[in-house]
Formats: sequence, C-alpha cells, structure tokens
Amino acid sequence: MTKQKILVVDDEKAILELVRYNLLREGFAVTTVEDGEKALESIRAHPPELIVLDLMLPGIDGLEVCRQLKQDASTRQIPIVMLTAKGEESDIVIGLELGADDYIPKPFSPRVLIARIKAVLRRHKSAPARESDDIKIGELVLRPGRAEVLCQDQKVELTATEFRILHLLMRKPGWVFTRSQIVEAARGENYYVTDRAVDVQIVGLRHKLGECGKLIETVRGIGYRFKD
Repeated sequence: MTKQKILVVDDEKAILELVRYNLLREGFAVTTVEDGEKALESIRAHPPELIVLDLMLPGIDGLEVCRQLKQDASTRQIPIVMLTAKGEESDIVIGLELGADDYIPKPFSPRVLIARIKAVLRRHKSAPARESDDIKIGELVLRPGRAEVLCQDQKVELTATEFRILHLLMRKPGWVFTRSQIVEAARGENYYVTDRAVDVQIVGLRHKLGECGKLIETVRGIGYRFKD
C-alpha cells in the first residue's frame, strides 16, 4: 500500500523533528521544509496528500502560502492543517476563511495532532454530502428535501436560518466554520445575519435540539463545528 505523503512546514527544527517522528510512526511518508518559498516549490513539484503548515514563517508566511495554494486549481484541494501560536486567533480565522481545514495551537500534543490529521484525511477521502442528501449523525437526522430535522425520532421545529446553519455544520462534521462563513451560509432573502447574531442563532439551535444540541461545539474565538 502506498504511504500517504505529508509535508510539514515549520522554521523550528525541534518541531519539525517532533512532527516528523510521530507521523513516521503512524506510517506516513514525510517531507519537511523550513520556509514558505521552499514549501510552495515542494508542493508544486511533488503534491502531498496533506500539509501541516506553521503560520509564523520567514519570508513568505503561512497565510500567504495558504492563499496561493487555494487560489491555484492544481493545489486548492490539498488539505491544510495550520500550526499556530496562542494569541493568533485573527490569523486562524483568516486561514480558515482562505480554505485551511483545521488548526492546532502550540504547544500541542503529538497525539492530538495525529488525530486531527487523520480526521482531515478521512473527510477528504469521503465524498461530501450533496445538498439534497439526508444526513444522519448520532441521533440527529436532517432531511433537506423536506426541510425537516429529527432528534431522537422527534421532529424539531427550526427557523429557516437555523436550518441553514445546521445543514452547513452537518454536511462537514469536524470542520471548523468561522462566524463569517456561517453568515454567508445563513444569509436569507429577508434576514441579514451578523457575526454577533450567529452566536444567538447557535444558542437557540442548541436549545431546540435538546440532547442533540451537544453535537455543536464552540471553537473559542473562531466559530463552531459539528462533532465528527
């Protein structure tokens, strides 16, 4: 079986070696580089299955690397897991909105990093749910064709905005959505959703979903995701 290729980009040699060692133990093929320019060259010459990308890089920083990759049709489908230092919430939001798939704050647990990498790879391997497909996660069922939601086999009455938010989250479980991304998905013809209103909508949604509401996780300072 061909090993999945991971590119790790970080300017700290100790972190590169730590991540490399743990990925090799899990059976991945690993390449490491220490700056953004070399990362872009490596990715275009030998596209990996996933990129672990530090945001704080010399020269071309991680956000610019992410931006260039997501604007290029030949590389935009490669999943990116960002490595970030604490206090970089605004950069995390920008990275997610540029198209990064997940993030790991430093200092990090190698076990958590491996788990998140595997989760991102699983999501990219499986075909995303179509807009019209029924979605079942745990005891929660969403039926787009009927605009219907069931929790523990009981129908849940949602507003159109709540339904759109829940549909967005459930179509990609595990993905972190920023508030502005949720705004775009929830914006209806007669209702304008603001970043602050997203939090209100989520509170109402969780309340209506009862026990199933626990599946919606808050990602502090960033937004929300549905448990995978």
